[in-house]
Amino acid sequence: MIGPRLELRTSQQLVMTPQLQQAIKLLQMSNLELGRFVDEAIERNPLLDRAPEAESGDAPEPKRESAERLAPADAALRDGAPDSSSQYETGAEQLYAPEGAGGREGLGEAAPASTWTAPIARPGSGGVGAELPPLEETLGAETTLIEHLAGQLSLIRAPRTTINAAMALAADIDEAGYLRIDPEEAARRLGVSDQVLDDAIGLLHQCEPAGIGARSLAECLALQLAEKDRLDPAMQAMVDNLPLLARADFKALSRICGVDETDVREMAAEIRALDPRPGREFTAPPALAAVPDVFIKRGPDGGWVVELNTDTLPRVLVDNAYAATLAKGGDEKAKAFVSECRQSGGWLVRSLEQRARTILRVAVEIARRQEAFFEEGVAALRPMTLRMVADEIGMHESTVSRVAAGKHLACERGIFELRWFFTQALASTDGGEAHSATAIRDRIKSLIDAEEPRKTLSDDRLTSILRNDGVDIARRTVAKYREGMNIPSSVQRRRLKTAAAAS
Repeated sequence: MIGPRLELRTSQQLVMTPQLQQAIKLLQMSNLELGRFVDEAIERNPLLDRAPEAESGDAPEPKRESAERLAPADAALRDGAPDSSSQYETGAEQLYAPEGAGGREGLGEAAPASTWTAPIARPGSGGVGAELPPLEETLGAETTLIEHLAGQLSLIRAPRTTINAAMALAADIDEAGYLRIDPEEAARRLGVSDQVLDDAIGLLHQCEPAGIGARSLAECLALQLAEKDRLDPAMQAMVDNLPLLARADFKALSRICGVDETDVREMAAEIRALDPRPGREFTAPPALAAVPDVFIKRGPDGGWVVELNTDTLPRVLVDNAYAATLAKGGDEKAKAFVSECRQSGGWLVRSLEQRARTILRVAVEIARRQEAFFEEGVAALRPMTLRMVADEIGMHESTVSRVAAGKHLACERGIFELRWFFTQALASTDGGEAHSATAIRDRIKSLIDAEEPRKTLSDDRLTSILRNDGVDIARRTVAKYREGMNIPSSVQRRRLKTAAAAS
């Protein structure tokens, strides 16, 4: 019988609360992104503020762990002593140490705030009435490629129509310095004749750096050679046959250029010294130094110590005294706003605490598993997956993946991204311990760097050497690793190395 009826059902559903979403978002941020996020949170929340800088001599030692005690995953969670001079109240989940009423919330007994973090300077704001920067600060201002070309074009004596067309074409030059346009379309767009367009391109070719505005690699190299007064017929023939030069086929080039092979090798060396991307010095983004999130240092007893970089951990406090002042005597909307700000601020503090703890736990496990790398180098790198680390420290694999993304580790051997330590495993021929794919790539590169110019190692020979070293690897895998490192084949390497040795 069909009719309406009521039914009760019990079900379970996984719901991600806003607090959990915030914790996940903070975990996958780099230290630069985290600093910007905290700055924005402080601007939105009047109760949030950064902790004052610790005076010199009073700052405690950063949170660290010894690599000799890293067998249990909980070794990364050694509690620090509470800071008796701070004014932190007890918060949820016993994360804050009671140090007096009416103070601020911060990192308490579980990990002192001053132990984990250091202040990050906030950029000053400028507006209509802001003071202009000193003259010495403007001298090093970067010049764009368009500005650089416009300054040169304005000094050339040519018809105004041609100069205007050259100015417009300068905006079409790409980051490498090439002018990749359709001549008919460009002439129609600028409203000029084909002759004026050619003259405008010729004006760009007169500008520095040499080769700017070229429409092909061959034209770019020819412009640079002409600027050096080296574009003779033989050199022009070589520029017109760049594929042969890339293959180091000097016999064919010698026949085409009409010179002997010795001259061909000298000409090839001249071309390789040219800049194939003349515009990159103006358009390339500035190199940003990676700021490490974790330090791994050798301890006094010879072991390894894992230490968080406190400069990358913003120390955020919730001002409870100010919250009480705002809520005192206010209406219901004001009290609700203050309560919401205080709650969101407390969750941010706890999320930052949890993020720091999670990074430390993952870094400690990496240091424990890759201890041989810190002692011996890349050749001793062990295979390690996200699941191996996640199972050991009792976390989900996705959590470890978020920690590894965008975080860096500094040690005696340099600065490495945490994700770099996670590599695939290659089986051993004798059934022993597996080999890391990164270590195998380094081994292949070392063998190729040490080979003789006239006895370069083929992929088959490299495979045989690795198999004799106990690595069960296929030839196609060796070829894939070699190509991934942008290393030419054995035939091309023999030609290039022979040419370099002869020159």
